[in-house]
Amino acid sequence: MGGMSHPCIIYKICPRTLWEAAEAAGRFEGAPVDLADGYIHFSAAEQVRETAAKHFAGKDDLLLVAVDSARLAPHLKWEPSRGGALFPHLYAPLPVTSALWVKPLPMGADGSHIFPQL
Repeated sequence: MGGMSHPCIIYKICPRTLWEAAEAAGRFEGAPVDLADGYIHFSAAEQVRETAAKHFAGKDDLLLVAVDSARLAPHLKWEPSRGGALFPHLYAPLPVTSALWVKPLPMGADGSHIFPQL
């Protein structure tokens, strides 16, 4: 595996309207929380469901954006967040071309989001 234990694919949960605006602009500057914090929040695969439950509960019309983290160096930093776990934070706008795929993140009948296979 080498010294890099961080996964190469990271995920951004994004309201559809924000991502569509980003596609038109060519880059994603961040959601309001990202702009307030000064970086764009991402999650690793094992973190993203908890992120959805914590920060997007009951929200519909979301997209899940998969990004190759290698394309974001050197602006991507892994920093402690919830419970000391390291989360990927991007200190730059996200070029929409760095998205590997974008899939809908529908809400199930129980109010939790239905994820694609990650």
